[in-house]
Amino acid sequence: MSKLVRIVVQLPVELKEQLDALKQQGYTTSGFIRATLERELNKLNPRPDPVVRKVVNK
Repeated sequence: MSKLVRIVVQLPVELKEQLDALKQQGYTTSGFIRATLERELNKLNPRPDPVVRKVVNK
């Protein structure tokens, strides 16, 4: 994993309570937010499929 940076985000109490409830299911707040951001950002900027080139010997 690349170098991590810290950000501070203000949340409504209701969202914080939902994140706290996820901890009981084994999630960390950071891990959940990181995975959610990665998933949503990949929807906006999908990685192109790798180009497979076939070499033809003439």
